[in-house]
Amino acid sequence: MRGAVFRWGRPLKPAAETIDAIDRRIINALQGGFPITDEPYREVAAMLGLSTEELLARLESLLAHKVLTRFGPMFQIERMGGAFVLAAVAAPEDRFEAVAAQINAFSEVAHNYRREHALNMWFVLATETLDGIAETIARIEAATGLTVYAFPKEREFFVELKLAA
Repeated sequence: MRGAVFRWGRPLKPAAETIDAIDRRIINALQGGFPITDEPYREVAAMLGLSTEELLARLESLLAHKVLTRFGPMFQIERMGGAFVLAAVAAPEDRFEAVAAQINAFSEVAHNYRREHALNMWFVLATETLDGIAETIARIEAATGLTVYAFPKEREFFVELKLAA
């Protein structure tokens, strides 16, 4: 299973026009501590003073409007026998959007973002096996015609990043 919350993308509308105070509360509440129970959405909805149906409808809307481009769990894939790496390409500016779409089409790509650097597109690859990284890199290179630079983890740090909406 992939393990990131967000994928690179632009909102169809500016976020300020797309979300309201309730959406902000939902985004802020769901960035950590999601309940592992039979009915997690019911519990979150109750905590936020919403019905389960309203919570789910709002999540669907946030995804549809690209305020959120992915909603899901984060796993320590290495503990499950998998692997992940930070990777980058030097995407030609005139092909940047097309290359982003090609790379994002791979289910192994957890998230993708632009950097102001010669390697201007960075993404995380997560695979079910260690060998899956090299295989996926080869497939991305074949699809894009670009060299993929892989940066495996040398040391792990815990940074609890939460984005305020």
